[in-house]
Amino acid sequence: MAKLSEILKERGYVYQHSSETLEEITDGKKRTVYLGVDPTADSIHVGNLAAYMLLRRFADAGHKVILLIGGGTGMIGDPKPDVERPLLSIEEITVRSQKLKAQAEKILGGIEVQLVNNHDWLGKLDLISFLRDTGKYFTVNSLIKKDAISARMKSDEGISFTEFSYPLLQAYDFWHLFKKHKCDVQIGGSDQWGNIVAGVELIRRKENKTAYALTIPIITDKASGKKFGKSEGNAVWLDAEKTSQYAFYQFWLGVSDESVVDHLKIFTLLSDMEIEAVMEMHRRDHKEHHAQHLLAREVTTLAHGAETAETVERVSSVLFDDAGLKDLDDTAFSMLKSSAPSQEVGTGELLVDVLVRAKLASSKREARLFLKDKAVNLNGEVVTDEESMLAAGDFFNGVALLKRGKKHVCVLMLK
Repeated sequence: MAKLSEILKERGYVYQHSSETLEEITDGKKRTVYLGVDPTADSIHVGNLAAYMLLRRFADAGHKVILLIGGGTGMIGDPKPDVERPLLSIEEITVRSQKLKAQAEKILGGIEVQLVNNHDWLGKLDLISFLRDTGKYFTVNSLIKKDAISARMKSDEGISFTEFSYPLLQAYDFWHLFKKHKCDVQIGGSDQWGNIVAGVELIRRKENKTAYALTIPIITDKASGKKFGKSEGNAVWLDAEKTSQYAFYQFWLGVSDESVVDHLKIFTLLSDMEIEAVMEMHRRDHKEHHAQHLLAREVTTLAHGAETAETVERVSSVLFDDAGLKDLDDTAFSMLKSSAPSQEVGTGELLVDVLVRAKLASSKREARLFLKDKAVNLNGEVVTDEESMLAAGDFFNGVALLKRGKKHVCVLMLK
C-alpha cells in the first residue's frame, strides 16, 4: 500500500512544507493534524474543498484530525490584500459556524474528526498576558513582510491594528492545540503559509518543540487560469441555497479537459486505477466527457449525497443526452423545472415564435434557419417544418423539452 507522502505528492496535494522531507510529517509517527476555517461565509465553496480532502487523506491514513471553526478569529478577519473585512457580530458568526460544521461533517463522512471553536479560548484571553506571553515572540519587521499586510500598508487605506494582529491569533491557536491536544501539524491553502509558519515558530520558541506546516496549492482551471473562490466572483458553494445541486453538478461537468485528471485526483477518493481507466476512455472519445461525468458524480455525492447525485445525473441526461422525460421521478421532475431555463407556453403556438421567446433564437428569421438546418428538436424529435405548432400531446406532466443543437435547451411549461 502506498505511503501517505506518495499519495499526497502524486495526487497534487503538496505545495509547501516546513520539514526537510514530507515523509517526516506523514509517514513516521501518527500525528494530530488540524485545518482551520473562518466563518467569512456560511458555506464552504469548492476553493476550500481541496483542503478538506487533504484533511480526509490524513484521517484515512490513521492520523487524528481536528477541524477548527474560527469563531474567534472570524471576529477579526484574516487581512485581505485590498480591503479590510467587515466585522461580524457574534450572533452571525455562531450561525455561520454551525452551518460550516454540518457541511464539514458531510464531507468527512463517517471519519472521526474533533471539531473545536477557537472562540472558546480566544474569547477568554487576557490582553496583558497575551502581549507578554505571545506578542513578545513576534517582531513587527517579520509581520510587515507578509504579503497581505505589506500590500495593505502600501495602500491608501492602510491596515488596522485589528487585522495586523491576526497572525498572532492564528499562531496562538496552533500553540493552544499543541498544548491541549498534542496537535503538531497544521494544513491549509498556500495563501495561509505565513500564518501557519507563525504558529510553528511560536511552538518552537515557547515549547522548544517541533511542529509542522503543510499547504496545498491554490486550485485553478488550467484552461482559463482562474482559481475557485469568492475573490474571482465565480464561487461555487456547497450550500444548495447558494449554488443549486444541479448547478453544482454542471460546474464539475464543465471542467476543462486540461484540468479533469487533476480534479479527479484532488476532489475524489477514487483509486489511481479507477482514474486511469476513465482517463483512457476519455482519451479514446473525449467528446463523450467520460472523465467529467465521473468527476461530477463523485463530487456531488461527496457534497450532497448519492441519492441527490443520481437525481441530478438523470436530469442532466434528459437535458443534454437522449433520456426522456418519462424516465424522471417526481423529485427529478421538480429539479428539472427549477434548474433549467424555462418558458411558459400554450398549445397552438408556432414553434418559430417559441424559439425566439425561449431565447433559443434571436429572431424568427434565425429560428426558421435553425429549423431548416435540422438543429431543432422537440422531446428528442427533430423538427423542420416552419409551420409546426405546439400540441397538447407534446407535453408530459405539463412539460416539454425544446432544444437547439446539443447545448441549448429550454423547458417548456404548459400554461
